[in-house]
Amino acid sequence: MQPNTLHTGSVAERIGFLNDRYRNHAAQAVLEHALNDSDVGNIAMVSSFGAESVVLLHMLSVIDRNIPVLFIDTQMLFEETLAYQTEVSQKLGLTDVRVIRAAPAAVAAHDPDGLLHKSDTDACCNIRKVVPLENALSKFDAWITGRKRFQGSTRAALDFFENEEDRRIKINPLAHWTPQDVQDYIINNRLPRHPLVAQGYPSIGCAPCTSRVAPGEDPRAGRWRDQDKEECGIHFVNGKIVRGPLPTVEDEPEMNTIVTDAGFAADEWTHGFVTPDTLGGGGAAAVAVDLASDADPAVLAGRLDGIDLIRVDFPSFADGRGFTLARRLRLMGFNGRLRAKGHVIADQYAMARRSGFDEVEISPELAKRQPQDQWLARANWQSHDYLNRLRGTA
Repeated sequence: MQPNTLHTGSVAERIGFLNDRYRNHAAQAVLEHALNDSDVGNIAMVSSFGAESVVLLHMLSVIDRNIPVLFIDTQMLFEETLAYQTEVSQKLGLTDVRVIRAAPAAVAAHDPDGLLHKSDTDACCNIRKVVPLENALSKFDAWITGRKRFQGSTRAALDFFENEEDRRIKINPLAHWTPQDVQDYIINNRLPRHPLVAQGYPSIGCAPCTSRVAPGEDPRAGRWRDQDKEECGIHFVNGKIVRGPLPTVEDEPEMNTIVTDAGFAADEWTHGFVTPDTLGGGGAAAVAVDLASDADPAVLAGRLDGIDLIRVDFPSFADGRGFTLARRLRLMGFNGRLRAKGHVIADQYAMARRSGFDEVEISPELAKRQPQDQWLARANWQSHDYLNRLRGTA
C-alpha cells in the first residue's frame, strides 16, 4: 500500500534519513519499508524485464502486486524481451504493468528510419527512453530500480536511496547484492530466466546496441560496445546525469487524441498494448491488443473474453480493411472496446461507428487540421446513413 502523506523535507534531507534508517536492512526489507514510508511517497517500479529483472519483480509481487511497473518499450527491443515481459507479468500476477513508448511524432521527426542509433546513440536513447520515462515518472515521488554496485564503475558506490536532482528519490534495493546473490534468488524461487541469458547476454538492452559478452568480461561490456557510453541516460551518478541533458516533460510531444461521440479526450489507457503473438493466456491485468488492418481475426479466436481493448491500425485513410475487421470481431463476439487508430478522418467517423468501433485515435496534427467540431458534426453517426437519408428516416 502506498503512503498517503509525504514528508515535507527536501529530497536531499529525506535521502539522508532513509539511508541512515535502512542502512543495515536486507533488500526485501528495504523494498517493503520504502513502499510504506512517508519519507518516500508515491512509488513506481521501472523494469527493463532484462536478465536480472525478475528478482525485484518477484519481491514486489510478494509485497504488493498492485504497485505500478513501468516498462519502456523502445520498439527496438529483442523479441525475446517482449515475450519475457508478458510471461513474467502473468506468472507473478502483476496487475499494473504500464508499457511506455516514445510519442510517434517524436520518432517520426527524429528517427523516421530507425537508424539514429548508428549515428547518435545518446539521441536515440533520449527519444526512445529518457523522455518517455521522464513523462511517465512525473506523477511519482520515487522509483525502484534493479541497479547494483557490481554492474560497473559508475555504480560502484551505489546507496539504497539516491537523490535524483532534488526532484525524486531513486530506490536501489539490490545495491549491495553480488552476482551470486542474484542467481541464488532466481534458483531458490524457481523464477523464469530471460532466454537470452543462456546465449551470452548478461545485460540486455535494445537489440541493435547489445552484443554477447565473453567469459571474464564486465557484465555490461555488451552494452554500446566500443563506445564511450555506459548508461542510457535515465540514471544518475551522485545526483548528476551520466550522459546528455535531461529533457523536461514539456519536451515530450503532444499525445494522441481520442475521439468519441462526446468529442476529444486524452487517452486514459495506461496499460500498454501487445500483439497477438505476445498475448498471454489472460490474468488480472487489463489487456489491450494492437491489430493491423489486414490481420486475420481468427488469431484471437477463443481469447476475446480476456481482452479489454483492441486497436486497429489504419495505414491510410483509403484503407477499408479496418472497418471489415471491426465488423468481423463484433460478429465473433468481442464486447470490449474497439479503437481505430491512424489515418482515419472526420468524414469516416460515421463509418467507423457503424462498423463497431467505439472510438478513434488521431495524431495531434490531425486534431489541429480537423478540430473537435468537425468530428462532433458526425457524432450523431446514424444520421449519416445514406440509405436512411434516401428513405427520409434519418
